[in-house]
Amino acid sequence: MKRSRFGRRSGLSRDAENLTWLAVGLAESGSRAEDCFWESRLADQVEKLLDEGDEDTLNSALDHLYATQANAYDELADLIESRAESGTPDSGEFDVLLLAAPVMAWSRFAIAAAPVPPAQLANLRVHLQAHVLADGVKLGMADFLFSPDQLPQGYCETRRFAVALGEAAAVGQNLHIATEALPETAKFLSDVRYILAAAVVPRGAPLFRWQERDGNREHALSQWRTQGGAVIATMMPGCALEVVLPDAYFAASRQADRDSRPYSLRASVAFLTTTLETPPDTLRAIIAPFHDRQLEEYRIGFTRKGSDDVIHGVVWPLLGPEDENSEIPQQIEAALRACGMTDILQLDTRFPLEYCDDCGAPMYPSPDGEAVHAELPEDSAEAVPRHLH
Repeated sequence: MKRSRFGRRSGLSRDAENLTWLAVGLAESGSRAEDCFWESRLADQVEKLLDEGDEDTLNSALDHLYATQANAYDELADLIESRAESGTPDSGEFDVLLLAAPVMAWSRFAIAAAPVPPAQLANLRVHLQAHVLADGVKLGMADFLFSPDQLPQGYCETRRFAVALGEAAAVGQNLHIATEALPETAKFLSDVRYILAAAVVPRGAPLFRWQERDGNREHALSQWRTQGGAVIATMMPGCALEVVLPDAYFAASRQADRDSRPYSLRASVAFLTTTLETPPDTLRAIIAPFHDRQLEEYRIGFTRKGSDDVIHGVVWPLLGPEDENSEIPQQIEAALRACGMTDILQLDTRFPLEYCDDCGAPMYPSPDGEAVHAELPEDSAEAVPRHLH
């Protein structure tokens, strides 16, 4: 077979090269007319790869653009996500969107990740349609409360899930989830759970309550917290809860990632004050950066005042464009002070990204500038999850 005169120096496959070319064209576009040209062709290529289940090509194109063309990376990532969280019925006359309703929770005991009984699922449907979704939206819900480990993995699997749930929504039914294939979920002090659903509307019609003239996001969230939150509380006994506004799958998941960081600090302070029967101002927090090849996250170790023994810890991961220049330590300190803590130490030490060899738990900073295992006093550790967010 005759060889090409020049090899592809980028190391990308032909499909990945085509994706990057189209994404760069869209990022450099100077008009809406040109946007439409690039978007149409890029959408067709992404749809083809999603339907074929070609996750590797999508990720290799994203990785290449992340390192070389930030604006083109954003364009491609947005388009892949929008196509992955949508599925169109055969008629093509409807818009379908995969939705996520995140719930942040903390508990001394196991946080539920389990099938949702029919009566509670029906109540959730009523409140979603009344407070979050626009009039006339058809809704299909998955009958399971998902942990992060049990969510669809990757863009292609998300697309398949969105199509299946969209087909159920189109006929006003729910989607039964076979639990046998779902992975076990780890036990954490604080974690996020997800209610997944799909909304179907005639093409171009509003999907959400805030797209209607008399609706807005703040009111929708307030009503969902009050009405939907009461239903969710019955599904998650023994947990303190805070709900996130239901939204498109990827947008809601990102918001949950952001909100869960200060929530985990509030949960930890509440846990320690109740477990140790001590007020927040008798605790001390130590904040430090942890690196691999670059800064990956901040970790917060908790001690009692006057003691160097780390009794608890929280991981604050970096998200999106955050880096060493972001004011993350200040955000962490503000969140801790809002909880009533006054003794907060920020370390400049560059810690390696270390974990316990025995149990896999993260190591946390101590006042002495060392990374250590967090250990509750033995008389306080009963019935507490082994791993602590």
